Amino acid sequence: MLVPGATEPPRMNSNYVNRLLIAKGLRAFGDGFVSLLLPLYLLELGFGPMEVGIIATATLLGSGILTLVVGLHAYRYSHRALLLMATVLMAGTGLGFATVSDFWPLLLIAFVGTLNPSSGDVSVFLPLEHAVMSRMVADKNRTAMFARYSLVGSLLAALGSLAVVLPGGIATVLGLSAKVSIQAMFLLYALLGLLAALAYRGLPRAEKSAAAPTQPNAPLGKSKKTVYLLAGLFSLDAFGGGFVVQSMVALWLYQRFGLSLATAGQIFFWTGLLTALSYLVAVRIASRIGLVNTMVFTHLPANFCLLLIPFIGDLNWVIVLLFIRSALSQMDVPTRSSYVMSVVTPAERPAAASLTSVPRSLASAVGPFISGYLLGISTFGWPLVVAGALKIVYDVLLLVMFRHVKPHEEAESPKKTIDN
Repeated sequence: MLVPGATEPPRMNSNYVNRLLIAKGLRAFGDGFVSLLLPLYLLELGFGPMEVGIIATATLLGSGILTLVVGLHAYRYSHRALLLMATVLMAGTGLGFATVSDFWPLLLIAFVGTLNPSSGDVSVFLPLEHAVMSRMVADKNRTAMFARYSLVGSLLAALGSLAVVLPGGIATVLGLSAKVSIQAMFLLYALLGLLAALAYRGLPRAEKSAAAPTQPNAPLGKSKKTVYLLAGLFSLDAFGGGFVVQSMVALWLYQRFGLSLATAGQIFFWTGLLTALSYLVAVRIASRIGLVNTMVFTHLPANFCLLLIPFIGDLNWVIVLLFIRSALSQMDVPTRSSYVMSVVTPAERPAAASLTSVPRSLASAVGPFISGYLLGISTFGWPLVVAGALKIVYDVLLLVMFRHVKPHEEAESPKKTIDN
């Protein structure tokens, strides 16, 4: 059976692409400072590492459920309308964290909101933006487009990491407490959601792909088995990643080395910058060795770095390994997104994007909880060891199961799927 989705979609107005990139950048900037401020804010409220992990888990679990529901039904609705609704939810999330300080209400807001404790995008926005973007480029340009999308996100997230120094400045200039100055940053997060809404408003009200003039009776058709297998593998990777979401790594650095917020912000700025640059390199590597090989052979050494970090007692070497990991570990982001879009039909893309990105929330949701527990009893860094080991297993399985399943632009002969 041939892999579907070989038909090249027509190009759309580049203004739509730019609007998506602007919205992505605004959201990423907010994620950049929120992921670092979240654990510090919760500690400031008097909570411990376990409570930090529980709230981080709630954010990922809630985002995963919402993303799954939206992805399965997105083919019935305008993506523009769904994106606008998501920005309202983002604004409400920021407002909620800025005004609530009790644990149980915060937990509820974290579950239903869009807060992101990780360095990557795990929100409901992701599958919707992927589906819209996949209509805008030809197959041969798809990986480069996703790399550009990821590049903008990482650059703005890196700048967001530097913004964690703003609460200190606010507290000094206005004479506010640390708690109130951090709450002001959550208000900024809410404002960014409203600005993203302005960008989304310029998107077309309805999207129809020329390759799929009629809607399918189900969100997934003949690509179902391939998508489910990919989702299962991505679940394993995401489960491991949940142990090392940025908020929990920041918490470990605070505990193990007593880092200041400003120093942590600088470290994560440079890791974000290295990640952003790696997306450009990923496109070149993928054009030479293929999408699956790029996903695996850049991911493996990054995960070995993750395994080594807890055994290093010198902060300088820990930072070096974090930098190496950041330069390698996210090359699979644009290549993975491009690969998923290439092995399904255009009509199936919203559901496929959702079903393969949801694991980044659902499967990773347990990780922060366990990570918080482990960090509560030891500062050794067991979460990093567990994450590295699980991710290495994922890399090997992905290579074994999908090395022969080629996207349209790589195949010189009729393509295989997992069903062959």
